[in-house]
Amino acid sequence: MKLDAIDKNLLKFLQEDSKQTNKELSVKLNLSVTAVYERIKKLEREGIIKKYVTLLNPQKVDLDLLVFCQIKLVQHAKEYLTKFEEEVTQLEEVLECFHVSGEYDYLLKVLVRDMEHFRNFMVTKLTTLQHIGSTQSSFVINEVKNSPLITI
Repeated sequence: MKLDAIDKNLLKFLQEDSKQTNKELSVKLNLSVTAVYERIKKLEREGIIKKYVTLLNPQKVDLDLLVFCQIKLVQHAKEYLTKFEEEVTQLEEVLECFHVSGEYDYLLKVLVRDMEHFRNFMVTKLTTLQHIGSTQSSFVINEVKNSPLITI
């Protein structure tokens, strides 16, 4: 789908605050409420808008330690990849998982309360998954930029 300038602005406004009403958006975009509604529905149907979420402040819910874990599997056989991916998606501490190129096979973004919680996660959950050869963890010292906004 080809996005025009209005679609791009609409997406920008929705990414900044998806709770805005169609009336508020119509004023910002100089469109009718119906036109805004139709554009949003089209963007949803086309899969450009995947879903609407609420972003939480991790520190306010007692999740203060962000860790990036690199995972190397023992083999790159399809069955090993598939099994690992099925299992890792079930771990609530894992926010994101990416199959990557390079020395390691997967990069995980893990959010936990503290070092004790992370140790427990590693010992009782992550390292019990099948086909893991090795792991390496990096602990976030300071968040420099973390934005869910995609500029089009």
